Parts: sequence; C-alpha cells; structure tokens
Amino acid sequence: MGCAVGIKLFADGVLVVDTTGLDGAKTSPATDCGLKEGDLILRIDDEPIRSTEQMQSVLQQSAGETLTLTVCRGEKTMQLDTHGILCADGVYRLGIWIRDSMAGIGTMTYYDPATGQYGALGHGITDVDTHVLMPLSSGAIMETTVKAVKKGQRGDPGELKGDFTVQHDVGTVSANTSAGIFGTADEDAFSASGEPIPVAAASEVHTGSATILCTVSGNGTESYEVEIVRLYHDKADMRDMLLRVTDQRLLETTGGIVQGMSGSPILQDGKLVGAVTHVLLNDPAQGYGIFMENMLKMAG
Repeated sequence: MGCAVGIKLFADGVLVVDTTGLDGAKTSPATDCGLKEGDLILRIDDEPIRSTEQMQSVLQQSAGETLTLTVCRGEKTMQLDTHGILCADGVYRLGIWIRDSMAGIGTMTYYDPATGQYGALGHGITDVDTHVLMPLSSGAIMETTVKAVKKGQRGDPGELKGDFTVQHDVGTVSANTSAGIFGTADEDAFSASGEPIPVAAASEVHTGSATILCTVSGNGTESYEVEIVRLYHDKADMRDMLLRVTDQRLLETTGGIVQGMSGSPILQDGKLVGAVTHVLLNDPAQGYGIFMENMLKMAG
C-alpha cells in the first residue's frame, strides 16, 4: 500500500487530559476526589458517557448534587464520588479538561482484498497530552489527498498536510493497538492500489538497502530508497529496526521521515518486512520501524 489515509477515532468514554483549580482556587472537585490526567470516565451514575457534550450536559443537570464517576485507570476500574461547582459564569464544573475524539493523517501499510482487512500506522494512536493509548469506541478511515509537506529538520519532525472529508468513510477502525490500527476497508477504495507481496519473518530481515512506499504529494504512491541500519529483536516498544532515508528525492521533499508517514511499508528482497513508525527528533533522516511479523500478530 503506502497510501495516505485520514483517520478519526472516538474514545470509549471521555479522557481526562488535565485537571485545574476553579475560580482562582488551587483545588477542584476533580482533584479532591482523586481524578488524574489519563483517567477515562466511562459513566456518571448509571449513564454511559460518550462525548464531552454529554458530560457537560449531565454535569449541568446535576446542579451540584453528588455524582458517582466510573473511571478506568490503566487496568483498574474504580468509582469516585464528586460534585460540580457553580462557577462565576453560571456553569457547573469539575475542574477537568477532557477529550472524546481525534483526527489526523497516517499511512496504510497493507490491505488484504480477500478479507477486506487492513493495517496502518505501525504504532498506536495516543492522546497528544497524556500519551495514553486512545481507548477506542469507534473509528473510521477516509481517502486523503496530500496537499503540502512541512519539511522535517533537527528538533522538528515535520508533517504531511492533507484534505479528507470526515463524512465520507471508506473503512472502519476496530482496534487501536501498540502495533498499529486495524479494521476493514472498502475494496473499491484500495484493492487497485497495490500488488500482492509475501511477508517476511523477522528472522529474514537484514541490515542493508530496502525501500519504503509512501504518498508525499496528491494521491500518488512512490517507492523511495532507505537503509536498514540496525535490527532489534528484543525491544518491547515495537521499535524493531533503525532506518535511514537515502533517497535524495525524499530528502529534498520531506527532509526524511515526517508525521503522516507512519505505516509506510518497508520492502526488502521482494518481501514486506515492516512499517515505518517513528522519526528521530535530532535527525529526521532517520527513524524506526516495526517488523511486519509483529504488526500482524497484533492484528489478530
């Protein structure tokens, strides 16, 4: 594959991205009851919470009465009692900043026309503030046109900038994992975009020349030369290989690896060996990749 896609995710609940004092105070109902950054609020009393708007509505209707929050923190689920405080602007608040969704651009790594299943990104989607893996309620992918590139440089990874229509989904996201996002996609949108290729076992991957497929302009996917500099067979963070972009065309266009290229398939010796995942902040010409064997294990 190697085609850019728009991605939108909706959380299973609302994610607490920060806590704050209210009306000049250092504390708030949120801090008093023990809410923390990274907590996921699943329910208020017996009502499932699906959006920030719903959370705010329930809080206003409570008019300061005691509320029981069902909260997920890591592997634990707990209940915390709290209440809203009427602030100077007439709105009841707990003293939290929350988020229920996110959207952006990534790259599709593979698509299987026999099953309609795809994998993308090569790493999970985390909240930008808490760095917590976004708990998934639902999600979708959309066709995307890359309009511009912010070139990467030392200390700034750069990014692909594109347009996608959030109302026109071409696939679903059913899993957000540490090894990528997975789901099913429409055959008409993607089946004609690539050719069948065998998958390499991690033991077959070696240092040396390879290529990556990615879209850095419009809808066209192109192949670019890279070097696999080092392999890591025992890292738990899925950063299985160190890559260096050697293709002058890509270096001139992007500076190397930029945000949005995550998921770009890595090919070596006629096989799919992995996907690009991260860029090195101090050298955008280098980055990490995940073994395709490991990515497919997480796909189920």
